[in-house]
Amino acid sequence: MKTVMMKAKDLCKSFANNGGQNHVLDMVGLEIYEGDFTVIMGSSGAGKSTLLYVLSGMDKPTGGEVYYRERRISHLKEKEMAALRAGEFGFVFQQAHLVSNLTLLENVTVAGYLNKHKSGKEIKQRAEELLTRMNVEKAMHRLPSQVSGGEAQRAAIARAMIHEPGLLFADEPTGALNKRNTQEVLNLLTGLNADGQNILMVTHDIKAAIRATRLLYLEDGKVIGEMSMQPYCQEDAKSREKQVDAWLASMEW
Repeated sequence: MKTVMMKAKDLCKSFANNGGQNHVLDMVGLEIYEGDFTVIMGSSGAGKSTLLYVLSGMDKPTGGEVYYRERRISHLKEKEMAALRAGEFGFVFQQAHLVSNLTLLENVTVAGYLNKHKSGKEIKQRAEELLTRMNVEKAMHRLPSQVSGGEAQRAAIARAMIHEPGLLFADEPTGALNKRNTQEVLNLLTGLNADGQNILMVTHDIKAAIRATRLLYLEDGKVIGEMSMQPYCQEDAKSREKQVDAWLASMEW
């Protein structure tokens, strides 16, 4: 039986809109399990990114509750939430959002300084090891403007992993990449999950979604379907794509 690491209960998020309320999340209930590569899919405007931000504490829910490792986090004060994000959560977005005047190595090490339990030497060593694993060791001393989009995104993954997060959030991490760089980023994320990293990713790309061990489908702010799969294997990619495509068709995607 899988261990629940994150849970949402009756989660709601609304925004004011021309005097009314736009209900983006509507009584969402879900569980995220230890060891999973969970992917959230759904049509444009379904609330996928909003759900990711509310679960991670980057945005406050209008109603409902979020629990992380049995601790209710949805009503934490901002200082407490910031400490939790810095220690337990990693974030990768569609754009790398690297600091332009810092090298890739400096971008990763600066993020590592948020962890006050490690020395500067330990942080730099881990940053170098992560950038090497992300296949950007030859570019680690270059500025973001001097590397490709794929290299910048892989450096962003290293930055997200510098403090060994319990849960890695990824919002369309391959959305701005070409086919080759997309495959490299997906291979890295799959490898991290195989090594035990918990991942929660939003995507609209079927080729990204087939990397999941669990798929959730969001429609009109509600989770209306889910599907579980075995860990990704390259040899099964085509059959997994057909399986996910059929599932999405059943969701009327």
